[in-house]
Amino acid sequence: MLPDPDLTGRHVVCFSWRDTTNPEGGGAELYLERVAAGLVAQGARVTIYCAEHGLAPRDEVRDGIRFVRRGSKMGIYARGLLLLVTRRFGRVDAVVDVQNGLPFFTRLGTRAPVIVLVHHVHREQWPVVYPGMVGRIGWFIERRVAPRLYRGCQYVAVSTATRDELVEQGVVPDYLAVVHNGTDVAPDLAVPRTAHPSLCVVGRLVPHKQVEHAIDSWAELQETWPDLTLTVAGSGWWEHELRDHADRALARRGLDRDSGAIVFEGHVSEDRRNEIYASAWVMALPSLKEGWGLVVGEAGMHGTPTVAYAAAGGTRESITHGVSGLLAHDTADFTASLRRVLADDELRETLSVGAREMSHRFTWDRAQHSFGTVVSEVLERHHLAGQDPL
Repeated sequence: MLPDPDLTGRHVVCFSWRDTTNPEGGGAELYLERVAAGLVAQGARVTIYCAEHGLAPRDEVRDGIRFVRRGSKMGIYARGLLLLVTRRFGRVDAVVDVQNGLPFFTRLGTRAPVIVLVHHVHREQWPVVYPGMVGRIGWFIERRVAPRLYRGCQYVAVSTATRDELVEQGVVPDYLAVVHNGTDVAPDLAVPRTAHPSLCVVGRLVPHKQVEHAIDSWAELQETWPDLTLTVAGSGWWEHELRDHADRALARRGLDRDSGAIVFEGHVSEDRRNEIYASAWVMALPSLKEGWGLVVGEAGMHGTPTVAYAAAGGTRESITHGVSGLLAHDTADFTASLRRVLADDELRETLSVGAREMSHRFTWDRAQHSFGTVVSEVLERHHLAGQDPL
C-alpha cells in the first residue's frame, strides 16, 4: 500500500445525521468515525456535526475528532446549513455530506469542495418509514433534487450496489468512487457455540430492518428444533412492535417471554455483542436494504455465517453466497436458508471458515487510506472513480 495522503493543516467538516453515541446510531456512523480517525492520522483537523441527544455532550473531542452536536432529528439539516453559511466551523477546506436519504444541502453554503458519502439509496425505505406524502417528498429529493444539486461533486459509495443505484439516479460515474467498509478485529473469546441451535439478530430495531422476518423464521424452525433460540441485540423506536410480534409468535408455540426462546437484550456493550456473535450458530440479517452490512463482518470475525436477502444490495458484496453465508430471494427462501445452515453441520463449518476469511479481507486501514486519497484528490480539485482508490 502507498504512503498515507498528507492532509496536514486541512479542516474537513462532516455532516452526519447521527454519531455512534446516539442510540439510533449504527454502521453508517461507525464507518464515518473510522474514516474520520484516518483523516486525523493523516494530519487533518476533523469536525463531525450531528444531532444532539441526551447521552453525549454538545461539544466533545474524541479520538482526535471534534464533535459538534446541535439540533433535533429533523432540525439538524437547516441548523447545519446555517452554521456553515455563518462560518461557525471556522475555515473549512472540504465538506463530507453524509446523505442518509436526505442531503444536508451543504453545496449551497460553501465554496469548499463537497464529498457526498452514500451508504445506500432509500428507494424501498421511504414508504416503509415515512408512508404517504412525506415519504414521496423524501424520495423526490433523494432521487431528483440531490443529484442535480451535487452535480460535479465527488461521490463516495460503500459498495458497487450503491454505486450502480446512484448512477441510475444520474450521478456521473467518473465522479463516483467506492470505498468499502472495514471490520474491527475481534478479540479471541473463550465462548463456545450454544449447545442448542441458535440464531441472532444484531442491529437497530427499526421497520426496514425487518426483524419480524427472523422472528417468523424462528417460529417455523422451532417446529423442527424445539430448543431453538433467537437473541435480538439492539435498540430502536420499533422495539415495542417487535416485542409484541415476538409475544404472538411465542404464544402460538405455547411459550412466553420467560421461556428464553426469544430474548431482546437491547443496546449491548461491545464485549456482549462479541459474545452473542461467537455463541450463535448463524446470524439472520433480514434487512430490506443494506449499503454493506457491517454486522456481517463482525459476525464473520467469530466464524459465524450470515443469512441475508440478496435484494438488500450491499449484502451481495459483504457475503459470498455459499462460501461465507447464504443469500435468500424471498421470505420462504430466507427461512429455508436458515434451515440449511442449522441442519447441515458440514455446510455450517464451511460457511464458518469462509465467513472468518471474508471478514479479514476488508480492513479499516485500507478504507482509511482510500478515503484519505479521495479527500486529498478533491482538495486538489480532482475527482476519482473506481474501487478503493489507493
